[in-house]
Amino acid sequence: MRERVNKVINEKINPMLATHGGACYLRDVTPENVVKVKLEGACSGCPGAMMTLKGFVLRELQKEIPEIKDIEAEM
Repeated sequence: MRERVNKVINEKINPMLATHGGACYLRDVTPENVVKVKLEGACSGCPGAMMTLKGFVLRELQKEIPEIKDIEAEM
């Protein structure tokens, strides 16, 4: 599962986040299929980061890996 999530993050999510100076890195995938990521760059201090996380990152992950249940940002 980690490999699949990392592939989506690296190939689809980070290129888009990079256009705004941000990035997302996989920290963990729980047994309940909750993805834990670290937001960096412009995303780490952005007031809209949670909207991006739930509205874009989670949606893109679930398109490729439907069994993903949720996403959380770690500090």
